[in-house]
Amino acid sequence: MTEKQLHPQNIRHVVVAGGGPAAHRFTEAMQARGLDGWHITVLSEEAHLPYDRVALSKALTEPDVDLSLGETSLWEHAAIELKTGERVVRIDTNNKTVHTAAGHTYPYNELVVATGSDAARLSIPGSELTHVYRTLDDVWAINKSIKELEIKLGRPVNAVTIGGGLLGLEAAAGSAQLGAVPAVIGGGKWLMNAQLDEGAGQALGRLVAAKGLTVHNGVYPAAINSDDEGNVTGVLMADDRVIPADLVIAAVGVKPRDDLFRAENSQAENGTGQQFSLGPRGGVVINEACATDVPGIWAIGEVANFEGMCLGLVAPANTMAEIVADRLHNGEATFPGFDTATKLKLSGVDVASFGDAFATAEHSLEIVYADPARGIYQKIVTTDDAKTLLGGIFVGDATAYTSLRPLLGRELPAEPGAYLSAAGGSAPETELPDDATLCSCKNVTAGAIRDAIGGCGTCEGSDPVSDVTGLKACTRAGTQCGSCVPLIKKLLETELRKNGVEVSKALCEHISLSRQELFESVRVLGLSSFEEIMNKYGTGAGCDICKPTIANILASQNNAYVLDAGRGTLQDTNDRALANMQKDGTYSVVPRIAGGEITPQKLGVIAAVAEKYQLYTKITGGQRIDMFGARLEQLPEIWKELVDAGFESGQAYGKSLRTVKSCVGSTWCRYGVQDSVAMAVQLELRYRGLRSPHKLKMGVSGCARECAEARGKDVGVIATADGWNLYVGGNGGATPAHAQLLAKDLDDETLIKYIDRYFMYYIRTADRLQRTARWQEELEGGIQHVQDVVVNDSLGIVADLEAAMSQHVESYVDEWAETLKDPERLRRFRSFVNAPHEKDDSITFVPDERGQMRPATAEEKAAAAKEPVLIGASIPLRPGSAEPAGLLAPARVLEPAGSSELGATSRVRSRHTQETEV
Repeated sequence: MTEKQLHPQNIRHVVVAGGGPAAHRFTEAMQARGLDGWHITVLSEEAHLPYDRVALSKALTEPDVDLSLGETSLWEHAAIELKTGERVVRIDTNNKTVHTAAGHTYPYNELVVATGSDAARLSIPGSELTHVYRTLDDVWAINKSIKELEIKLGRPVNAVTIGGGLLGLEAAAGSAQLGAVPAVIGGGKWLMNAQLDEGAGQALGRLVAAKGLTVHNGVYPAAINSDDEGNVTGVLMADDRVIPADLVIAAVGVKPRDDLFRAENSQAENGTGQQFSLGPRGGVVINEACATDVPGIWAIGEVANFEGMCLGLVAPANTMAEIVADRLHNGEATFPGFDTATKLKLSGVDVASFGDAFATAEHSLEIVYADPARGIYQKIVTTDDAKTLLGGIFVGDATAYTSLRPLLGRELPAEPGAYLSAAGGSAPETELPDDATLCSCKNVTAGAIRDAIGGCGTCEGSDPVSDVTGLKACTRAGTQCGSCVPLIKKLLETELRKNGVEVSKALCEHISLSRQELFESVRVLGLSSFEEIMNKYGTGAGCDICKPTIANILASQNNAYVLDAGRGTLQDTNDRALANMQKDGTYSVVPRIAGGEITPQKLGVIAAVAEKYQLYTKITGGQRIDMFGARLEQLPEIWKELVDAGFESGQAYGKSLRTVKSCVGSTWCRYGVQDSVAMAVQLELRYRGLRSPHKLKMGVSGCARECAEARGKDVGVIATADGWNLYVGGNGGATPAHAQLLAKDLDDETLIKYIDRYFMYYIRTADRLQRTARWQEELEGGIQHVQDVVVNDSLGIVADLEAAMSQHVESYVDEWAETLKDPERLRRFRSFVNAPHEKDDSITFVPDERGQMRPATAEEKAAAAKEPVLIGASIPLRPGSAEPAGLLAPARVLEPAGSSELGATSRVRSRHTQETEV
């Protein structure tokens, strides 16, 4: 039974009207402070879990993206109840209940109103034909309309966005990504005039115009024109111009959803309710505790009017949510006022504004750098002595924002000009005070980060946190917009150094360079051996970290046979045997089955090999067939039969491309829109053998139903009616990640070109054993940086990356085919160095419950020693049964001198010895 059922009289009921980000943050804050004695009911009008409205632009271009906030387990808590599709329509303050449109009534002890705001509507003829940009349903409708109109018209859609602010520019940029011809109508003299001054607005206008966005500033629309069938044809302007339009999006601001309070005020006038104070421009008035005039009723987010202002930004809404949670737990937190800081990237253009950006404070000083030709504008606002930071604006280059934002209201550690990076300034290292807000979205201070690094005990366990991922999990900093992640990483490294923890990028104790630095040095100097690299950059004989890393780097750069020229002893266990070692000392055999496509004849070959060598068979998640139980000396025999039949190594043992999973695509499936199998085969044959910092997996789906689970792969390709959408940075495993959209509607040639660049950039810059998801996450700028490099060639290196991939493709050879050609290479595959013709008879199997075999346990081996069965014979069957009769046991066991580096027995396996001994 729940606590609510056991002690209903002791439970205080909190009802939250609204299910947006503010409601979610309040629920999280209550849970973090403890729910003993509380029950929370969240009434959400929308059918979705609370989602990140800041990221709506992603849902516009990527309708299947999951924008859900936080962990869904929050809503499974016994003391928390989320009701979707429940719109609150009335507050009954006298009876302390709320009523919903569905006819339900919910009693409360405390009511938190987080109803947010509605998109403002145009009051011009034809406004009913416009789309708005406010909710998931809104952006899905825009996406659908653009796609349908493009098919209907047979040309790109003219998409006009009315509104030159944050939402308007996001909507316009999103429509451009969907293939529309975008235009923006802004009534102000410049874009984003609520956040940017004229110089910054003009710079932004030039930058977005250069990216294909037409801007009409300084004039207002007068009507939306349409034909006799109600189809939009254009926007009539106040100056009588007509801007061609097939679709119009209105993003002209928001208005607080304060109708609950207005309705109750009407009741109060009739003597049946209580009166709420409302702001002149809407919103319910709150005090510094976020309480309304009526006891027990609180307001947070955009519906809350504080000091005459309602604001639709994440940070203040989150702060309000925390304050109410604190007050309900007998705290005394107060709302400090609105944090108006804004940072975003529009079509690759950095924009940031914070603090007193317009220098309204008396005697304030503006330090400005403007370069109209480059579209760069940077401004810092300080007190008249140029010491205390009051605000700033950055357009085109916002790198300084991350460092400056936490210093707002504090004395700058250097002169302001040092922070104007576009002018060549170089800001000094800054020690952030504990009370400086590092993550404004989650209201996390530098002190909270330091506490987590030292082991604060607020999370599960109290061990110190030593990486960015752990800090995100512990403090929630960096989990919303992500702009503070570089600063979190920098603070982490600083604190670790203070605590005596060496923060080193060194690959290991023998090599002081990072993997990225070592890779580049080897590439530039053309080094080709372990000895050359160690003589140049290392000390000592190397270790099990630098040896396989160097082997991997050399394989990535020259594609040479991995076990030749002294490289064999550098490899990891599996690479030395060109197979995956299993728990009993046997190996698995995994031939490549490109794209999961295989002929019946080749299936027959695998079946024959598995039967001949008595191998356990299993279909893998990557659409291949894995054969288990091969002894070391059997590997060449098995692979000869497979290679002769046209198979090649699937490289399941290497840090390289594993598989390209595919659905059947348009060839067979009635939903398929592209030939996903053909594309998967082409990709797998192109990138086979590509050595990388970690394993690589790919997927190709023939339609949006995503049967190949492409977004769970390092590189995922999903078919559209217009080409292919390319997703990057996904993985499964212990810390799964969804791949993010890199580019969309690509033709085959462009798709492959972008994948070439992405893989090579990852291979050159990732850390050792770092998956693409974590690498992408830790890059400053994240997916946007990857887009800039791969799609826009911001670093000017794509030609080099493409050439490197071409070299790999042209020089690829199958490792097992090459092994079988050379008797010297085959000498590696012996169970015993001192008895080359003997088999490792310590390996034994028993029949499993499903008609195959498995490794024998120690007890089963002991029992088998009394009645041995010769290896190589057929498994005997029980009389009258198709099941094996018993243990397949060794006939005898050799006990040679020596030891194995990697095996559990005392046998010397040739793959673990120095090459000179083999």
